Amino acid sequence: MLGCDRSEPTYTPSFSDVSPIKMEELSFGVHPLHNPQRLFEIYHPLIAHLNDTLHKDQRFTHVRIKLEASTSYAAYEKKLYLRNFAFTLPNPYQTLKALEKGYRIFGKMGDDNKFRGLILVRKDRHFEQISQLKGKTISYPACSALAGTFMPQYYLHQQGLQVHSDMNNIYVGSQESSIMSVLLNKSDAGATWIVPWDRFKERKPEFAEQLEVKWQTDSLPNNSLMVRDDISAELLSVVTAFFFNLQSYPEGVALLRRIPISHFEPANTVTYQPVADFMQQFMQTVGIDHKCSVP
Repeated sequence: MLGCDRSEPTYTPSFSDVSPIKMEELSFGVHPLHNPQRLFEIYHPLIAHLNDTLHKDQRFTHVRIKLEASTSYAAYEKKLYLRNFAFTLPNPYQTLKALEKGYRIFGKMGDDNKFRGLILVRKDRHFEQISQLKGKTISYPACSALAGTFMPQYYLHQQGLQVHSDMNNIYVGSQESSIMSVLLNKSDAGATWIVPWDRFKERKPEFAEQLEVKWQTDSLPNNSLMVRDDISAELLSVVTAFFFNLQSYPEGVALLRRIPISHFEPANTVTYQPVADFMQQFMQTVGIDHKCSVP
C-alpha cells in the first residue's frame, strides 16, 4: 500500500581530514624577584595580556604562554640552564650564564637607576660607620643574586672590609627574607635592592618604619628579557612588539606600574658588557662565598 513503505534513508557519517588544533604551551620563567604567590599576582596579568595579543594574530591562536615561578634562585637556575623556558626574565648575572645555554637577549627592563644594591639596618642599632659591620651577621637573598648579593658584597670590599672573613654571611632565600631577617634581629644588616624594598615599604609600612637604607651601591643594567634559540622569529617579533609598546596605552602602563617600571626596551649582549666587567672584577677581588655553589 502507498504510504506503508517508509524506510529511512541510510546515514553514513563523514569525517574531516582536519585534526583539531593542538595548543602549544610555552613557559615564561621569571627569576624569584618575589615569592611565588606575589610573583603571580604581579606578572600573571601581564602574561594574560600577552596571550590576548598573540591570539589576535591568526598565526598564533594555538600558542599559549604560561607564567612559571620558582621557589628559590637555585630552582629557577636549574630550569633555566636545562632550557625549560621559552621566554625568561633573569637577573643580569643569570643572563650571562643563560647566553651559554642557547638563550638570546632581545630586551630588558628600563629604569637602570633602580638596579642597585641596598644595605639595610634597624634604626635602633645606630650604625654610623660601615666598619661597624665587622664581626656582624649580614643577610643576603641568595648566593647568585646580583643586586642583592654580589653588588653589596663588592661595595663592602670597596669600603675596606674582607667580605668572607670579617663578617658572617647568611643566604636566606629571598629578598623579603633578607629584609625580615634584619627586622627580627636575626642579622645585623641585610642586603636587597630597590624594587623589593619599595614593595616592602608599600605593603608593610609599620615594619619598614623600623628600618633604614644605610648604604647603597652604584647601578648596573636592569633584568633582561631572553628567548630560547629554537623559538621562531615570527613569534619573537610579536612578543617583542608587545613588551616595547606597553607604555603607549593605559592598560599597558597599568601593567608596568605593577612591576614597577616605566617601560621595557631593546637590548643585546653588548648592553650587558658592564655586568660582565663587574663580574670579572668581583671574582678577582671578592669571589664567591665558600658556603655557596653557584653555577
